[in-house]
Amino acid sequence: MKIRLLPDKTVNQIAAGEVVERPASVVKELLENSIDAGAREININVIDAGREYICVTDDGCGIPYDEMELALQRHATSKLPENNLNNIRLLGFRGEALPSIASVSKLNLISRTSISDQAWKLSIIGGNKEGFSPAAHNIGTTIEVKDLFFATPARLKFLKTLRTEQKHVVDVVKRIAMASPITTIKLMADGRQILNLPGIKENNDRSILSRIDKIFGSDFGSNCLKIDAKREDVSLTGFAGLPTLHKTNSSYQHLFVNGRSVRDKLLFSCVRVAYRDFLANDRFPLVALFLDVPPDIVDVNVHPAKAEVRFSDTGVIRGLIISALKHALSIAGHRASTSSSIAALGATNPYVLPNLPLHGRQTNSHSANYHEIQRSINNSLSSDRLELYQPSAKNEENTAKDTGYDSASLGDFPLGAARTQIHETYIVAQTEDGIIIVDQHAAHERLVYEEIKSDIEKKTVNRQCLLLPEIVNLEEWQVEKLCEQSDELKTAGLLIEPFGKSSVIVREIP
Repeated sequence: MKIRLLPDKTVNQIAAGEVVERPASVVKELLENSIDAGAREININVIDAGREYICVTDDGCGIPYDEMELALQRHATSKLPENNLNNIRLLGFRGEALPSIASVSKLNLISRTSISDQAWKLSIIGGNKEGFSPAAHNIGTTIEVKDLFFATPARLKFLKTLRTEQKHVVDVVKRIAMASPITTIKLMADGRQILNLPGIKENNDRSILSRIDKIFGSDFGSNCLKIDAKREDVSLTGFAGLPTLHKTNSSYQHLFVNGRSVRDKLLFSCVRVAYRDFLANDRFPLVALFLDVPPDIVDVNVHPAKAEVRFSDTGVIRGLIISALKHALSIAGHRASTSSSIAALGATNPYVLPNLPLHGRQTNSHSANYHEIQRSINNSLSSDRLELYQPSAKNEENTAKDTGYDSASLGDFPLGAARTQIHETYIVAQTEDGIIIVDQHAAHERLVYEEIKSDIEKKTVNRQCLLLPEIVNLEEWQVEKLCEQSDELKTAGLLIEPFGKSSVIVREIP
């Protein structure tokens, strides 16, 4: 076979394989174009998670009539005025997105500039131009994408479920909304409003945190640390969650380079190293970090999706992120997130445990209070676990009289003898050859967990009906997942029901 040049339509479809992986990729590219156009309000509407219909409308500068057709040509862009890839300051620059999308879908481009009295519509079906027609439109641009991948039906087979694809769309919108806080962004899906994120009026830390808090959830704003550091010409700002506020995956870790959302392994590894002394390997902190670097020391032209970057000096970037996070965490000290603290305290006894005094310095008043608390704990624990928490060390005579400890060997009890309590959270116990520090709330939760497991195996889980049912607000996909597992949760003593599209109501608990 002879070597030949492929036709433009085929070339665009090949490029679409990298640029347009799924409906969320289309939403991402169109959103970035709107932001580059200076839009202050963007409305997104998707049907069938974007497979059937995607519409993005903005109030940006618009596209002139004589440039609309050119905008749909490969590598046609207005974002590299000096043709310098070392000075990229906007989100887009490759000129591949629109022609790639148009080659695998039915696309309508409607736009009007501020100096034009007439809006125009350009239609393209599978990469073939259908021509112009007049249209009614405010200043700005609307791009409609219908029947995505109709020209390459094999790609449809690799899409996930409707819920999964819609979750990807929502995640993309959230990431871009976080990087562009001054822009109002609204997302509709199948006629229902999923997101409504008003743009901030004042560009300050408080307003930016409020925007991030709406995206992350109500707990993040009150359980985060401000990050503000600089090294050479590189600056790092943003917010990092307390170690006690964490998730099971990295989906709540948002990293931005010059306003661009990236999923870069170097940056994620820096976050993991900074939290290494505070979190287990399978837990992930919540962070929203914004890295501002000179354009000439970062390469964003690594992948067509522009989700990866390369730095000319990775040592500076790595050192800045790790040191800034560690410094903020060290200043926070033992501070715990309010959500986890309240939950832990609520799961234990209704009164606050006093600080237990150091060995040999306990007073009679402390002793009396200690025994009162001990009796309450004894009554709440099953006999097979109670012995683990019984004081057992052989103490000096004066301490034994005050505390009532038995004269048993330290080796007889795995957790040793309690000596003091710190911050009303940690119990320090003495063993034969060292000490054990116990998080009393975590210990209580583990006891309850083991007891529930045992009850499930015996099929004897007792449930109690809540006088005032608890309403928990979640994301829509989380509600659907919980409801799918409602029967399994019921066997564990938790009775939940859907309460609208984005909440569940808890009626019974173990």
